[in-house]
Amino acid sequence: MKPSRPLYEREPELAAAAQAVDALCGAQASGGLLVFSGEAGIGKTALLAEVRSIAAGRCTVWSARGGETVTSVPFHVVRQLLQPALDQFPADETRALFGDWYEITAPALGLAEPTGPQPDPQGVRDGLDFVVGRLASRLSHRPLLLMVDDAHWADGESLAWLASFTARLGELPVLVVQAHRPQELAERNAALNAGNTDAEGHNALVRVALRALTPDATAELVRAGLGEHADDPFCREVWAVTGGNPYEAVELVAKVQDRELPPVEESAGMLRELGASARGSGLVARLERLGTNANRFAWAAAVLGTDISQEVAATLAGMSSAEAADCTARLRDARIVSGFDPLEFVHPLIATAVYRSIPPATRTAFHGRAAWAITRAGLGAAAASRHLLEVHPDDDQEVVAQLREAAGQHLAVGAPEAARRCLERALEEPPRPQDKAALLYELGCATLLSSPPTTVQHLRAALDMPGLDDDLRIDATFRLAAALAHNNQLKEAAISLAAEASRTAPGPGLMRLQAAHFLWEGMQAVEDDGPARSRRLSRNADHLTGRDNAERALLILRAFDAMLRGENAHLVVDLCERALVDGHPARGLDWTDTEWGFELPTMVGITFAFTDQLDRAEELFGEAVRAFEISGWSGAHLAFAHTLLGLVHRRRGRLAEAEGFLREGLRLADRVGSGLPVHWDAACLLIDTLLARGRISEARLVADRYEFGAPYPSAMVLPDGPCVRGRLLLAEGRTKDAIAELEAAGAAMEARERFNGIWAPWACDLARALADEDPVRGAQLAARARVHAERFGTDTAIGEALRCVALFAREEEATHLLSEAVRHLERNPKTATYEHALARFDYGVAVRSPRELARAQKIATACGAEGLATRAQQARASLRASE
Repeated sequence: MKPSRPLYEREPELAAAAQAVDALCGAQASGGLLVFSGEAGIGKTALLAEVRSIAAGRCTVWSARGGETVTSVPFHVVRQLLQPALDQFPADETRALFGDWYEITAPALGLAEPTGPQPDPQGVRDGLDFVVGRLASRLSHRPLLLMVDDAHWADGESLAWLASFTARLGELPVLVVQAHRPQELAERNAALNAGNTDAEGHNALVRVALRALTPDATAELVRAGLGEHADDPFCREVWAVTGGNPYEAVELVAKVQDRELPPVEESAGMLRELGASARGSGLVARLERLGTNANRFAWAAAVLGTDISQEVAATLAGMSSAEAADCTARLRDARIVSGFDPLEFVHPLIATAVYRSIPPATRTAFHGRAAWAITRAGLGAAAASRHLLEVHPDDDQEVVAQLREAAGQHLAVGAPEAARRCLERALEEPPRPQDKAALLYELGCATLLSSPPTTVQHLRAALDMPGLDDDLRIDATFRLAAALAHNNQLKEAAISLAAEASRTAPGPGLMRLQAAHFLWEGMQAVEDDGPARSRRLSRNADHLTGRDNAERALLILRAFDAMLRGENAHLVVDLCERALVDGHPARGLDWTDTEWGFELPTMVGITFAFTDQLDRAEELFGEAVRAFEISGWSGAHLAFAHTLLGLVHRRRGRLAEAEGFLREGLRLADRVGSGLPVHWDAACLLIDTLLARGRISEARLVADRYEFGAPYPSAMVLPDGPCVRGRLLLAEGRTKDAIAELEAAGAAMEARERFNGIWAPWACDLARALADEDPVRGAQLAARARVHAERFGTDTAIGEALRCVALFAREEEATHLLSEAVRHLERNPKTATYEHALARFDYGVAVRSPRELARAQKIATACGAEGLATRAQQARASLRASE
């Protein structure tokens, strides 16, 4: 529809648009989001055309439009926005523009074939953010204006990107103008289980709701089209018939012109009938009067939806090029379509009415022909899949094969929801009985990132029926266990693995199942018989050399378990070394490997971190960040990698750096969802880090925000969650509550024979809590902690234990113990700097040495422990005052 000129009663909307464009083009180049909402025909498209005119010569304008029949096409709207602009660059310049994001994001835009592992959808969105940001920088002389019409019909992938991108527009010189129908967009969001896709709540959002025209504005519109002699009763009836809807009013005026009706009161009675012909059944009747061929061609065009090729529409309608040209002319004259090649419907209301008027059997046949034509043209299964989704199931194995192929292509560009739709539709066809289990397996894999419960359902169904070969059964069980674990069902994960292992013949497959079984059993927060599992793991792994990945996996699990148990650190590190190849994870066991999962290299790094091998841990976790970024795994995986780097810095005593990494981990995790395992780990470590920095109230804010406390998840938290909560309660002066929390933590750890006092420092913290109330028991706890620390053998563990024992010793012995604690903790200046500062402070207080307290203050300041530095300064001042 061509916008009427002028736009009636749109002064506030145009003022908002002009203000947004002025801000974009001003000295500060301020971006933002301008949202126009309103019912169909209210004038959103005409308003966007006016925005384009306002921006002409000042901005670079790219536009896209959603379509009712293409909502299932992933990245359809994003491609409309960006492809035309990117096509202008030479190939090498385009690649340079994308930088490291090329392999992740270019396939989603249809600019490159996918390579490498399946990208995380969040990674694709981050890559799109990067590319648009780079383009915006290049276009600073004519800042970027992105316009999206009919956003309620945008595909899910584009909606998700728009939601995340527009939330940060305050940082970029980019203006996004979006138009949608509010009810339809709310329904799409509900169907997609998405949040508000126009970034409600961000600072750069301006929302404008379009209203129907008043009778006076409608009269102006009528007289502009029919002449000033149109009388008041006639104009009033136009308003009554159309409800002040601008599209319907313009169409009704056009019908009056076609019928050459005089615009006077005597003709007003005919307006209601004429108005009905512009929509719904009236439009369909008007279309039928154009003839069978024109009607059929319009149906074909409606099935194609957008970018309508006259030639393809002719093929679907079964007519010659000459007949198609004639139909196009008639439809254009009737104001049903516009343009030439490609064609488009004059208004989405017309496209919807025509599409819904097609008899179901005919519509299905048209979609089938469209899929055939697209496949024949070599455009690929993914392009044909939107039509195959609309074809009625008919036991057609070629359709099943095409949909499975399309699902693979969707997964390769980061569109798992599109893959899921294809595979679910393939199940309805249905597949051959011998293929159904494999299809269910593919469906389970497609939904692993987006919906672990759905993955569990499909993989269990696949395993319950014949059709999976041995290797596929093992892989399906492994993935089922991972999905159960991610769904907080670790016990069920272990049970599923044990059941499959019991029916699997000896070999690498069995060892893979056994390794996964040990993994998820050991990761449970509560375990029936942890010591027995540890003994079984020791028997299975201690003699292994790491000759293949199955052996390496068992060695990693054994090393991690031995670290938690507080076995000799030299043995633990040796187990890790046997599991690595030249100090790095073996091929097939790396960070983005899907056969074994990222958990195993994670466990190696964590084991190094708690055995004072912090350089090794930092190197591994740095590799994790790079691997996840390169592969586009920008969701929970990247959040966890930042959390792990935060762990390393916390263990080093670089508390400010640790806080930065942990807050970034939480920020990345918050983009993915809530209550994820990474939220627990990052929050736990951040609380511990903030307590070390002396910022108790901030630690409490983090604990409250992330609901850190009972009930804890079924998976153990890094480090031990109840221990860290007990430490928080102690710092808040809630000693009784802290004692209860630490007692429970200790009982759980001792039942599993896990005695690592750095991972789970319950004994020393409980001893300190009991120092006044029950010093005898406190001393016993401290002594036992010392025994376990000396068995473990790291300087950090021994130094911390000696510092605790000193609290209960006589003055002379306490001084010696604290001196030994300092000696252990200062041995490696890149490890446990905060703990060294604590020991140095305690020692300085014990020997009443301003010099030692000054050293403690200096170390505490350097590592970011402001609270401890203040205490050391105050202790020095107190000593001076007493001298």
